[in-house]
Amino acid sequence: MNEIFVTGHRNPDTDSIVAAISYAALRNALGDSEYRAARIGSINDETARMLERFGFEPPLHIKTMRTQVCDLDFDRPPTLHSTVTMDLAWRTMRDVETSSLPIVDDDGGLFGLLSAGDIASYSMRSITDSRIEALPVFNLLSVLEGKLVNENSFVIETVSGDLRIAVPQAIDEPVGGRDSILICGDQPEIIAAALEKEINCLIICQSEIRPEWARSMASTCIVSTPLDARTVARLIYLAIPVERVCQKEEIVAFHLADYLDDVREILLKSRFRSYPVLDENERVVGMLSRYHMLRPRRKRVVLVDHNEAAQSVPGLEQVEIMEIIDHHRLADIQTAQPVSVRNEPVGSTNTIITAMYQENGVMPSPRMAGLMAAAILSDTVMFKSPTCTKRDIAMAERLARIAHVSLEEIGKELFSVQGAEEKPIEELFRTDYKVFHIAEHNIGVSQITCADASGLLARRGEFMSYMEKLKKDKDFDFVILMITDVLQEGSYLLYVGSDEDMQQAFGTAPKDKSMFLPGVMSRKKQIIPMLTALWG
Repeated sequence: MNEIFVTGHRNPDTDSIVAAISYAALRNALGDSEYRAARIGSINDETARMLERFGFEPPLHIKTMRTQVCDLDFDRPPTLHSTVTMDLAWRTMRDVETSSLPIVDDDGGLFGLLSAGDIASYSMRSITDSRIEALPVFNLLSVLEGKLVNENSFVIETVSGDLRIAVPQAIDEPVGGRDSILICGDQPEIIAAALEKEINCLIICQSEIRPEWARSMASTCIVSTPLDARTVARLIYLAIPVERVCQKEEIVAFHLADYLDDVREILLKSRFRSYPVLDENERVVGMLSRYHMLRPRRKRVVLVDHNEAAQSVPGLEQVEIMEIIDHHRLADIQTAQPVSVRNEPVGSTNTIITAMYQENGVMPSPRMAGLMAAAILSDTVMFKSPTCTKRDIAMAERLARIAHVSLEEIGKELFSVQGAEEKPIEELFRTDYKVFHIAEHNIGVSQITCADASGLLARRGEFMSYMEKLKKDKDFDFVILMITDVLQEGSYLLYVGSDEDMQQAFGTAPKDKSMFLPGVMSRKKQIIPMLTALWG
């Protein structure tokens, strides 16, 4: 419940995923154990290979950060089984100061809901209806703190009858018929008459038990209690199981994963005060009331490798942003209070995080160091991207020494696009795909980095068809695919949009909706700024 999620951008690349893992590990190493790496998109092949090589599992996949029931400080009263007595339920309500309790079945699932109003309503009915049906003897003994006098011979599990109280002034049929439950005191004559009539149940209050009573006929349940007759007459009605009184129909319940926006809509149409909360296994975990909705506890997040709302997790407006660590331009994310922002002009977020390890005197493990080095290589395109700085190179080399790995070998493994001929076009296109909003222009830009672009270019027609459809479906002004060839140190651009705009932006005449830009390796530093200059 107190976790702080560290997450990168949508359609995360290797730097984004590794930044979440490495920063969460750093904070946990410093004693902040609630930090947890997360992701808001699928792991691409490049990242999967690096995670597998260095022995890491993918971070937790989160689809949205909208506030959920699990984020509320709802009540967690005791849950009572459907067979417990009304007396126990009432005492529990009094002790925990609640007006309703969830009633559960054998598996902990929701059986019903018992309110103080249900108990009061039942108690009022008992004033005019003295009949008691199928009262479990086990419950009766518990509520009356009693003992079964003839336990060696009595074998019936429940008792029923019209409740009667034998008082000294009663001269007309103080015992009642066989179908009776009689409460009496130290009244041997009445007790003898009751046993002779073989009434259903005889409750003897505050009296010495005679041996002959214990040897009485098995058809009469004889109970001895230290309570007085007046108290017994009140408590006996509370010995019935709660399952007979609790509400079992039309119960409104919520699950931990339900979103607060949806819950509010239901509450507006509901008249109940409290609502059971269920977990993913349908077990009751608490009770939700309307006042719990007033001040929900927001999810807490640290954003790494991005600071733009369109690239962040859905529901970002409902979270509490704790920190931002990034190496991109400042964008449009707003916070409710001041937060720590670390934004540096380097080629990789992991370069910044490596510096933070050093500043805090924490040595990353060899596995972690190797993974972080791979992330820096990935985002700087083996140090060939114009975004690459001397700090990126120095940090990557330092991490490689800790991990005892070769940067050249990792680089070759990073940029080998395996199975490009067989993979679905959509999967390839969305490997590293981002959406940008520039001067009222909406564009989608994908980048695939490889050591040999020929296999990808052979599928040009498929890419163009997919991009046409994406432009239409999302109402984009432009859709661009960068196929960056590490060995050629340049990028092939395939695009759907205005030829004139592309020529003005990059100074190269396009041919069949494509062009090659030598030296262009970075979407962030060489593609987006050119389009911003054109339209801005």
